[in-house]
Amino acid sequence: MPYAQPDVLVSAAWLLEHLKDPTIRIVEVDVDPKQYHAGHIPGAIGLDWAKDLQDPVNRDIPTQAHLETLLGTRGVSADHTIILYGDASNWFAAYAFWLLKLYGHKDVRLLDGGRSKWLATDTLPMTNDVPKHAPTTYKAQPLDSAYRARVTEALETSQKTKTAAGQLVDVRSPDEFTGKVIAPPGMTETAQRGGHIPGAVSVPWGTAVNQDGTFKSPDELRSIYVQAKALKAETPTIAYCRIGERSSHTWYVLKYLLGFKNVKNYDGSWTEYGSMIGVPIERDAQ
Repeated sequence: MPYAQPDVLVSAAWLLEHLKDPTIRIVEVDVDPKQYHAGHIPGAIGLDWAKDLQDPVNRDIPTQAHLETLLGTRGVSADHTIILYGDASNWFAAYAFWLLKLYGHKDVRLLDGGRSKWLATDTLPMTNDVPKHAPTTYKAQPLDSAYRARVTEALETSQKTKTAAGQLVDVRSPDEFTGKVIAPPGMTETAQRGGHIPGAVSVPWGTAVNQDGTFKSPDELRSIYVQAKALKAETPTIAYCRIGERSSHTWYVLKYLLGFKNVKNYDGSWTEYGSMIGVPIERDAQ
């Protein structure tokens, strides 16, 4: 059985054939933005997730006006097919995918395996040249809340897990889930307390990918999420992590590769939830 929506995923071979296609725009979004300047896929635009894809003051997604200006000045129109890729098996590329869908971009796709898969093939081209596309007038759609969960929805879903009317998927590492650590090593943006949202199941984001960063097969993904964790495609589902990028990756897997009907990304994630006063938290005994 194929992926539920295979058209949102492209291979390196497909992208190589379409590098000069004027109807597409290639966009690289990395955990470490310096990697773009060390070499990137020819024609790729580099976006900095911290500066370009969030509001640095409000810790929120960028406004519609900001996104329109950002993409328009980079030569992206609403009619372009956007191919996203990045490091860390597409963490922030998946976050950018989620963000573009929030603002209604019609055709967005991920490069399977991301930056590391492309680099692993010696015959695939890389460049340091920054493309200069002619500016466009990008028009985004009004924000679609169907893809985004707020903390109130996370709390409501936590209650619904008791009756199997809702599902919470914590995609962080096992140590983050149990509360042994609050954040991965080296991360500065952290919550005040460790643990997880009551009722959440632990499915670390990395279980969805192979060693080369490509997504696992449909059968393997169903074994991980549906068979092992008893998640149901028809039940409203919220994925979360620390700041919303790893959960964007799992959101993409559940919604587009497995065909879950109603799945949202909680981008406030543990940084917000674990710092709030009075919200319920579960953690393993230390």
